[in-house]
Amino acid sequence: MIAPALILRHLARPAMLAGVFAAIAPGSSRAATPPQLVLQNGRAVPIAAVSFQNGQLLVKETTPEFASNTTIPMAQADYVTGDKPAEINQAIALMLTGKPRDAAKLLDPLLAQHLCTNKLPGNFWLEAARAATIAHALDANPKAAGDLIKAISDATPAQGTDPYYNLVRAISQAGAAKVQDGVDAYGVIANDNLPADLCAYAAFFRAELLREHKRDAEALEGYLSISCLFPSGGLTINGLARFRAAEMLVAMKRRDEALALANSATRCVRGTAVEEPLKKLLESIQ
Repeated sequence: MIAPALILRHLARPAMLAGVFAAIAPGSSRAATPPQLVLQNGRAVPIAAVSFQNGQLLVKETTPEFASNTTIPMAQADYVTGDKPAEINQAIALMLTGKPRDAAKLLDPLLAQHLCTNKLPGNFWLEAARAATIAHALDANPKAAGDLIKAISDATPAQGTDPYYNLVRAISQAGAAKVQDGVDAYGVIANDNLPADLCAYAAFFRAELLREHKRDAEALEGYLSISCLFPSGGLTINGLARFRAAEMLVAMKRRDEALALANSATRCVRGTAVEEPLKKLLESIQ
């Protein structure tokens, strides 16, 4: 595991972070481009403007490329482009701050709207479905989580059972297991050769469990390690991990380090439920 002091030095680079987050964070000055289905002939249609019926796409409203009530064979769909729907990061923030049911409710309409794209390159359904799977697991709804795992596995048959199944199982067992067993279960996932987003979630839940049981030094190290070990694990989860670490550092009277972390988290959580609490933390530090 990386030493906390080294992690803090890596993270406390405001000038560098400002440039990086300005380019990739939600809420930047550039207007968002809604997700679109690009067809094999190069034409595109906004996903929000179509419905899927009997193997075809029905254009529900006139778009720059298509008249209302036009039908498009699904076989002509090539890939998905555009910006990630804001609901995904908003839902991730909700479920990681104790509101998994609200997260699932936010994701349900998005999953229905994007279901027809779930096997296309660039689709947003897969990330939303995995987030919803975690939300259902946290909300003690194993059937809904299991149904989504099956749907994800069906959409990605080459990989077999989706590896998020392991995280769902760890979440479901964490409440009944001994604390160390839960910590170890999350640790196995976080340290396995698995997708970065899955590892980041497991590492976050491990740190949360440690913090809940007053193992503050281990929890702090866990939060701090997420951005370094899994930088591509997701902007929101990385930002929230830094926010949690900043809260702990404030309690430890390490205000300069807390300020650097809180500032670096600001762009990561913009537009989510974490934005306001983070703003209040920053005000209390400065």
